[in-house]
This record gives sequence, structure tokens and C-alpha cells, in this order.
Amino acid sequence: MDCMQIPKISYGEFSHFIHKDASKKRIPIGGGFEPTFRCNLKCVHCYATKGLKSTRQELSLQEICKVFDEISNEGCLWLLITGGEPLIRNDFLDIYTNAKKRGFIVSLFTNGTLVNTDIVDCLRKWRPFNIEITLYGATKKTYESITRIPGSFEKCIQGIDLLLKENLPLRLKSIIMTLNRHEIDELRYFSKSHGMPFLFDPILSPALNGSKSPCKYRLTPKQIVELDVADPERFKSWKEYLADFRGKPSSDKLYICGAGETSFFINPYGELQLCVLSRSPSYDLRQGAFPDGWYSFFGEIRNKSKVRRNFRCRNCELISLCGQCPGWSYLEYGNWDTPVEYLCQVAHLRAEAIMGNRTKKKGG
Repeated sequence: MDCMQIPKISYGEFSHFIHKDASKKRIPIGGGFEPTFRCNLKCVHCYATKGLKSTRQELSLQEICKVFDEISNEGCLWLLITGGEPLIRNDFLDIYTNAKKRGFIVSLFTNGTLVNTDIVDCLRKWRPFNIEITLYGATKKTYESITRIPGSFEKCIQGIDLLLKENLPLRLKSIIMTLNRHEIDELRYFSKSHGMPFLFDPILSPALNGSKSPCKYRLTPKQIVELDVADPERFKSWKEYLADFRGKPSSDKLYICGAGETSFFINPYGELQLCVLSRSPSYDLRQGAFPDGWYSFFGEIRNKSKVRRNFRCRNCELISLCGQCPGWSYLEYGNWDTPVEYLCQVAHLRAEAIMGNRTKKKGG
């Protein structure tokens, strides 16, 4: 008897199928976890660590393992470990291996400066899905003008080299701002010459504590779109994205993304949150279990959160280009449903560049 052949599909097809099914059933298929807000760098634009250090105790390894068990039981498959700088925790290797032993597809975001042979040995044995290191500059001067820590550029490059020597799945990315915009070509070359894809994000949000200080390093919307157009691969991706997803929101719900529907975020103190930007309201996993927070607490939030009748973005066909987000609106304006004008301007300029003519600003 011939063995049944399992058809091969791409990772993208697999991910799309899983997320589509999870959305119908409201399964928390993917989540992010911050083991700490602490970081060994002092980046000028950081949204996460400014003012978020607390006298509260971070989750212990035992508490983290309990959370891992709970999210695994509810169907979580993809897990992002981020921060702060996750490698700064003395028990990082225990946290990481416990995540891998539970079968999560683990991604790791790090600044790379704390990578050492012990870390690399563990990652080689328990291979992650991917590792992303943020490289803020192609030169020591630019990099350290952002991180504000002498010697951090050299440590980052050393960390990158250690990971590459073991052929680990590494990608470089950068936050492009006024301080490093002039080095984007060098950053891209460094990445490609080392056999890695290069990603960049040119849009800065306010800090989670409400500070607008990161915003002073923002590029203008015009400068952002110029970067899009100058990168053929990136511009092609935006064209395809607009072709696939152009259209008005299909719902009057405030959250039109997967936050609280297929994805979640957990901070260092065990607070379950909708996403990395929507930090409030939250559910305390030290006082309750993940299923209660996910199905009851988040379910009620998503069902009750509706946009205003005159909400500008509800009639905008370009919302997929701008990333309008209730969490971002709250950081920018102190409420959940005011469109972020900066994002709106970027979206319309992107559409104009893609379609070759000026878009009429009907909505966002």
C-alpha cells in the first residue's frame, strides 16, 4: 500500500491558513512576551523603557512557565520574546528553552550587544524561527549617537558575527530617523553583503509613558515615502499590499486588527494586553488565568469597542497603508479613536506614489 503524500505548501500559505482559521474561532495563535523592560542601551527614541521601570517584581521563571503552559493550552503557536532587552535577564536561557520545549515557534528580538558563546550554543541547540537585531547605524558615531552607550556598536557587531558563524536565522533591521537617515544605504549594503535581509521602519511612536520625545526624531511623511520609492523591493511590496488590501474597514469595531482576536501581549509583570501599543486596559495573570483574560476580559473589550459614527477612518480605502491603531491614537492624543494625522499623511503620500496621481482625501 502506497503511503499518503502530504502536499507541500509555503510557510506563507501555512501561516495564512492557520491565522484565518484561528480568527474564526478566536484562538490566541500568536503572542508577544517581554521578560523585562530593562535594557543596557539608552536609545533616544525608545518607546518601551522610558519611565516604565517599576518597583514591581518581574515575573519569576516559575510564573513564566505557568503562563507558557496556559497560552500553549489555548492554542498559541507563535511566540515573540522581546523587551526591553531580553538577554539582560540572568535566567534568559531558562526562559527561552522552556518556551522551545513547549513547542512554540519562537522569534527573538534583541539589540545583539549581549550575545555571547553561551547564548549562541543554546540557540544552536534550540534553534529559533528567527532572530532580529536592530542596527541603528553603519558607523560607530551614528550608532552610538542613538544608543548613547560607548562601545555598544562594537558589541553589536560582535554579536552579529557570533550568530552568523553558527548560521542562525538572523535578520537585521533598523529604525530610520533623522539621526541615521544618511546611512540607510550603508546599512542595507552591510546586511546584504553578510547574506541577510534588511528591514527598516521609518515611523516612530510616542513612548508608552506618554512622552513625545521620540517624535522629535521622526522623518517627515515626504521623507518616508522617498525611502519607499528608493527601495525597489520595498516599493513593490507596498504596491502589492495596496492592491490586495485597499478598501474600507469591514467592521465598525475599534480594533480591526488581530489584537485580542488572534494575538496578545504580556508585559514583564504578567499583565495581559491587547498589543504592544494598547497597554490599557490589562488583565493581571498573577491574579487570574490566561483563559479568563482572553475569552472574558478581552472578548468584552473587543465587542464593546466601537468607533464613533463620524470616525474619519471608517470610510477610508487607504487604512491598510497607514497602520492606524487605537493604541497609537491613545499615545498621540490621549483617546482611542482620533486618527493619527502623521500616519494619515504617510498613507496618502504612499498611495499617490503608487498610483501615480493624487488621491482624494475622502477618509483618513
